[in-house]
Amino acid sequence: MRILISADMEGATGVTWTDDVVPGTEQWQRFRRLFTGDVNATITGLCEGGATDLLVNEAHSSQRNLLLEELDVRSRMLTGRHKPLSMMQGIESNVDGVVFVGYHAGAGAEGVLAHTYLENQITGVWLDGVAASEGRLNAALAAEYGVPVLMVSGDDRTCEDARDYAPEASLVVVKECVSRYAAICTPPLRTAAALTSAAKQCMKIAGRGNPKAGAHRIEVEFDASHLAQAAAVVPTVEQIGVRRVGFTAPDMTEAMKAFKVVTAIAGGAVQGLYG
Repeated sequence: MRILISADMEGATGVTWTDDVVPGTEQWQRFRRLFTGDVNATITGLCEGGATDLLVNEAHSSQRNLLLEELDVRSRMLTGRHKPLSMMQGIESNVDGVVFVGYHAGAGAEGVLAHTYLENQITGVWLDGVAASEGRLNAALAAEYGVPVLMVSGDDRTCEDARDYAPEASLVVVKECVSRYAAICTPPLRTAAALTSAAKQCMKIAGRGNPKAGAHRIEVEFDASHLAQAAAVVPTVEQIGVRRVGFTAPDMTEAMKAFKVVTAIAGGAVQGLYG
């Protein structure tokens, strides 16, 4: 069976603050290894459960964080920007399941380094009227291809969120949120064992299902009015509030592409200390 791993970093073992995930810092170099360790532990379990072809989509920030030289040889890695489907590139390649490793809670929610795409300019995202994390958005995209979410790992708030959008998925809590920048962390030897066990178990629900086609609406709220104004120049995107924009797309693939454009333009409109 062919499985896609979408690997983000904020929800990796031990990660609790900005320097842990920002390329170029000493802490980032340290946590790259823990991040790679989480992915490797997941690969071990998936292979024990019957996976035969594993593609790891490096999905954090620059998308060049995992250590290829330390990656389990039973996998291949899709690394670097820019990918049409971003965190979910590879979902279109006839996979039998997707695993979210190192995920985090969404913008406006409690959770370690909680955000949705932009680190701090977005205060909320809604998919079809429901508050949406990156996990919920990506799960909806997977459903469009008939691909089940098999497992989700991250902090406890991430897993609570996943219980709603992926009720059959195995969940692995690697840390407990205390605040946005603090957590009770489980040592990597223990999180590795938990990830391997859950990944092996989750393979029982692997297998393509019926694609869920249909239109979707996404709304995005920013922390400043000029970001909404900037995003509203995108065709089909309308400003529906002082700091809020919305758009409807014919399917989830197009919705995510439009969302990517909206966040890129808003991110480019941020000015120095005033945001």
